[in-house]
Amino acid sequence: MSIINSIAGWIMRKRIHQMELFLKYPHEVQREWLNKILQKAENTEYGIRYKFSTIKNYEDFRKKVPLTDYEKLKPYIERMRKGEQDILWPGQIQWFAKSSGTTDKSKFLPVSPEHLEECHYRGGRDMVTLYCELYPDNYLFTGKNLALGGSFQEYNTGGYVSYHGDVSAIIMRNLPMWAEYFRAPSLDIALMDEWESKLESMAVAIKDKTITSLAGVPSWMLVLLNKVLQLSGKKNIYEVWPQLEVYFHGGVNISPFMASFEELWGERPLRLMQIYNASEGFFGIQDTKDSDDMLLMLDYGVFYEFIPQKYIHSDIKETIPLEDVREGHSYALVISTNAGLWRYQLGDVVEFTSVRPYRIRVKGRTKHFINRFGEELMVHNADEALKEACLKNHSILKEYTAAPEMLPDGTGYHHWAIEFVRPPENLAYFIKVLDEELKKLNSDYEAKRYKNFVLHEPRITCLPPGTFEKWLQSKNKLGGQHKVPRLSNELSFLHEILLISEI
Repeated sequence: MSIINSIAGWIMRKRIHQMELFLKYPHEVQREWLNKILQKAENTEYGIRYKFSTIKNYEDFRKKVPLTDYEKLKPYIERMRKGEQDILWPGQIQWFAKSSGTTDKSKFLPVSPEHLEECHYRGGRDMVTLYCELYPDNYLFTGKNLALGGSFQEYNTGGYVSYHGDVSAIIMRNLPMWAEYFRAPSLDIALMDEWESKLESMAVAIKDKTITSLAGVPSWMLVLLNKVLQLSGKKNIYEVWPQLEVYFHGGVNISPFMASFEELWGERPLRLMQIYNASEGFFGIQDTKDSDDMLLMLDYGVFYEFIPQKYIHSDIKETIPLEDVREGHSYALVISTNAGLWRYQLGDVVEFTSVRPYRIRVKGRTKHFINRFGEELMVHNADEALKEACLKNHSILKEYTAAPEMLPDGTGYHHWAIEFVRPPENLAYFIKVLDEELKKLNSDYEAKRYKNFVLHEPRITCLPPGTFEKWLQSKNKLGGQHKVPRLSNELSFLHEILLISEI
């Protein structure tokens, strides 16, 4: 093990020096990556159409290449899935990350070999590097990482075989052989596609292993860890894995789940490290202790642009480069990648907590918000308010969703559907705390709540255990990186979930 630690230490020190380069010269590194990916793709169909070879700087890029989203790139991607080459990125793409969206429409994002190596794998290595830099007394390499991922499927069209699935499954399936030594469970279990059987098999396989770290989406990690405790008969997770020291988490905000995790840890806290990884790429890693922001990783083959908050929900979409963002301001993220996503609107809203270096906090989705009455309620507001309401009511939340309901007089209220692990004893007090916290966090919400003129006090429906899992299962979205839509301006999600709760 000392040999492994020595080799790992040498690799990490080398990488820290490379990180120092983009910390010192962030704008130059971003411009260099823009030039690299444009040159690489200039002879693709997309590169020829938009004259990549004539682009000399960011202004050229912004003027000549249109902003896109999945619907605009879908015709190109579908051709790539059928085996056509040199479309959005050079060569033939065999792997496609299936979006974690919860609607019936699935997105298939290309994953080139360059993107896998320079973005996803580099992100995973940097995650460990930054952790070891923060905690040099770690014992990470004395055990295995419990990686909770999804699955993938074969897609055969006229003789050409491609694969699609959760990006976590794609990463695991393509890891080098030596990396298997450091992860658990075995691939045949980790990549199972039937989620309920998979969780049971994983729990059986890992309960007697030496686990030093966890990685996965909080909602599903909770389910797995509870199964491990049930099988082992132990009181807390440290009785199962005494050497467990860190949980690398991402995908959704961990705040609403913290009370549940703390019950699993017992009196001994677990180190937490937040990462920002998505189907489209790996973008951020927590680089300080006890923070809720992340270092924006600038040398992963991704060029970033930003849409200022005032343009997010307008027909006008003005973009700015990294050097023009301001601390304390929020932006919708636009990416161009070494997998062929060009000026792609990711759908995430980030806030810059620092510009020296560039650190971000994910605030929510551009489409996951409530603004029926001008209240501009975002997911980060909801998470924080619910966290405080649970704290003051000694309750534990598992999942939630909310949407606006209209009343005949033109006013309305927010209808929250919440599944609790431990429900509040006094629901009326819980609602009062939630409402007051939302007012503190969001001035637009506070203004619309004034004397109930526009917006009335929230209403909460407490759901039976397992409701959200049933809903995800009904959408064939159970497990992996699939998530419940927290907020929606439309009632469809809420009404479907309420209907399932009655079945």
